[in-house]
Amino acid sequence: MQVEKQPLIPHGAAFFQTSNREARTRHFAFLLCPSFTLLAFASALEPLRIANQLSQRPLYDWTTRSADGAPVISSCGVSVGVDGPQADLDRDVILMVCAGNRPEAAGARAVVSAVTRHFRHGGRIGGLCTGPIALARAGLLKGRRFTLHWENQPAFRENFPDLDPSENKFEIDDRVLTCGGGAAATDMMLEVIAQEHGEAFAAMVSDMCLRRVSVGRDLPQRSPISAVAQTRNPGLAAIVELMKRHREDPLSMDELAERVGYSRRHVERLFLSTLGQPPARFYLNLRLDHARNLLASTDLSLAEVAAACGFSSTSHFSKSFVRRFGTPPSRVHCRL
Repeated sequence: MQVEKQPLIPHGAAFFQTSNREARTRHFAFLLCPSFTLLAFASALEPLRIANQLSQRPLYDWTTRSADGAPVISSCGVSVGVDGPQADLDRDVILMVCAGNRPEAAGARAVVSAVTRHFRHGGRIGGLCTGPIALARAGLLKGRRFTLHWENQPAFRENFPDLDPSENKFEIDDRVLTCGGGAAATDMMLEVIAQEHGEAFAAMVSDMCLRRVSVGRDLPQRSPISAVAQTRNPGLAAIVELMKRHREDPLSMDELAERVGYSRRHVERLFLSTLGQPPARFYLNLRLDHARNLLASTDLSLAEVAAACGFSSTSHFSKSFVRRFGTPPSRVHCRL
């Protein structure tokens, strides 16, 4: 169906001419899922509004949708009205799934069906925050670059073992757009604007947002310990990365040292001087942090979580968990 709303072109003092004066209006449809993150939605929408305002042309327009056409309550409790229920869209519309604190909402049958139909008919699709789960359920992420919020990546990897999200803020792979949510949605939209109307225009949109970004660059969602440590010692960064890759099958300290060409004693001194703790404790805490994430966001059993984090028994896992977090894992365990 055709998008019925007229593009919004607000008045403003600033003006900037785009490099693509023949461009047609680009249409977006934002499909809001229960508990979607308002920050991600607004961060994606506002650059489009600013682009129209700066150019004084209808570069973009948008509609909001929900599965049944009723208002949707966001993760912060604010209810957002929509333009109507989800329906078939023209192929030139970009369908964006907006999800958040309830990842399972993005995997609802109606949402997955909408994404599948639109992509099958040649449309572009996207996901904000946990929205990419809908794309994964639809089988559209295999072999593609994609991402979702870092908090939800451990559970995502357990549920979709054949898919590997990147740690970048956003990814654009042909007809598929994904981002980690939050302010990263602005980064993604600035890249879309830069591709369609030039980097100079996108930079002006960024300035109107009172922010500075590097348009078109791969930016990580957060700075991991390995990235911080790399400025001091690349060997330490390599060890931390090995630990992250071997949470399920932990390596011994001797194996870690050997793989980076250090002695065990040198590795111990390096961790103590840089991170303030022995490597064995750091490694254990890394595995326990991962376990807590899995317990809080998946329906895996305690035994499955223990095995996924390199513990030979649930009793050993439980004792280690209590020592780190002061509470038994059963109290953190998710009940989906």
